[in-house]
Amino acid sequence: MSIGGHDSRLSTSDNYRAFAREAHGRSPAYESLANSVAGDENVLSFLSSLPQQKRQPNLLFASARYLLNKPPSMSQLRALVDQDAVGLAQVMLAHWTQTNEPARCATILPALAGLPGPLSLIEVGASAGLTLLFDRYSYDYDGALLSGSDADAPMLRCSRLGNVPAPIPERMPEIAWRAGLDLNPLDVTSEEDIRWLSCLVWPGEGDRQERLDAAVVSARRDPPAVYRGDLLTDLPEVAAQAPREATLVVYHSAVLAYVAAEDRRRFAETIRSLGAIWLSNEAPGVIADISVHMPVRPEHNGAFLLVRDGRTPLAFTDGHGTWLQWLEGPL
Repeated sequence: MSIGGHDSRLSTSDNYRAFAREAHGRSPAYESLANSVAGDENVLSFLSSLPQQKRQPNLLFASARYLLNKPPSMSQLRALVDQDAVGLAQVMLAHWTQTNEPARCATILPALAGLPGPLSLIEVGASAGLTLLFDRYSYDYDGALLSGSDADAPMLRCSRLGNVPAPIPERMPEIAWRAGLDLNPLDVTSEEDIRWLSCLVWPGEGDRQERLDAAVVSARRDPPAVYRGDLLTDLPEVAAQAPREATLVVYHSAVLAYVAAEDRRRFAETIRSLGAIWLSNEAPGVIADISVHMPVRPEHNGAFLLVRDGRTPLAFTDGHGTWLQWLEGPL
């Protein structure tokens, strides 16, 4: 299950308890709120009226925040369910958990740096395209600094965990072309779309909001192309636009957990047919053939697993980009 997601194998109540565990140490307000929802019959009854994929904790909390213009308390959430269940459901049905955390670039960049350049990038599930802008951001890996092209873009700070040194690049990889693909792309120039992205930020979690704001300012100077489309049918058409002399890389974070297992296999076959490098940054088990072969465990619960080409695990990563635990083995 991805951060803020919904595991169809669990009850709604258990999903909220799982979210509370993910929020522990990150967002005390959401940890408490999720635990309260897990035991609240009225809110759980409201959630049961929605399609299963729309019962996600992060979607509920962001939608309540969208209506209230502030993170909800439990009493405020109960009042919304009691007094405006229709309005809350409408917001939840019209939106998705399209968290567009720029700091995820810090956990994927080391994998990109080991590839022959120049690079062509396609991000699947790109939201507003903020994680297409690797070369605009600057990076701080425990004091190892790398400067991006936009001095006003955020500095992304990422700690290196474990005993294996991550291959931190000395220079930024050359990106010749980039594009995103999303079922419901967000427009980085739209104040309403950016307001939704802000509602997805967990309260109390450090400088995430400031980082998002700075990334949006940078992106608006030259917005990346994000196309509306389905990863199962429209990826080849987007890939056909990439320059042939560049290394094509298809990547995603917290996307395949929302895709049925048989469709994940179809997606993998499509990428292989394109001859692209595939970087998957998802919860362990989403790429089914990998998790049982892991030589070590992540140092933190709720870690993502960065995998190359569906076969080679590269690193455990924080879903919000704050740390990276590289694994043994060549790129």
